[in-house]
Amino acid sequence: MFVRNPKDSMDSLIGVSTRLDGDLLFKGGLRIDGHVHGNVTAEPGQPSHLVVGEHGKIHGEVRCSNVVVNGEINGPVHSSDLLEIQPKGRIIGNVFYRTLEIHGGALVSGMLSHQGASDNVLHLAASEA
Repeated sequence: MFVRNPKDSMDSLIGVSTRLDGDLLFKGGLRIDGHVHGNVTAEPGQPSHLVVGEHGKIHGEVRCSNVVVNGEINGPVHSSDLLEIQPKGRIIGNVFYRTLEIHGGALVSGMLSHQGASDNVLHLAASEA
């Protein structure tokens, strides 16, 4: 089965000379090399990929299934699948993740909280005597 590489599937780009003030809702893949002052949220229930490039900065909350950070995020990060923090990546805020990969040189200043799959609970019917 063919699986798309998130780094090859960027649908949108915020360029290095761009500053966006306000919340951003996206679908699919987004690469940020500029500055975003607002929340960055992927459409819920869809696979999504966010890449914050080396010069990219986000001041706000991030919610996305797959996040790669090589720039800076100042705010909480919620990654429902994979969060990768590359060597120049900086996160100032609490991080909620399912799978985490931190490269040498990366920085997280905040709480790390693993968000595993919901616990499977087995409910047994009460036996009648």
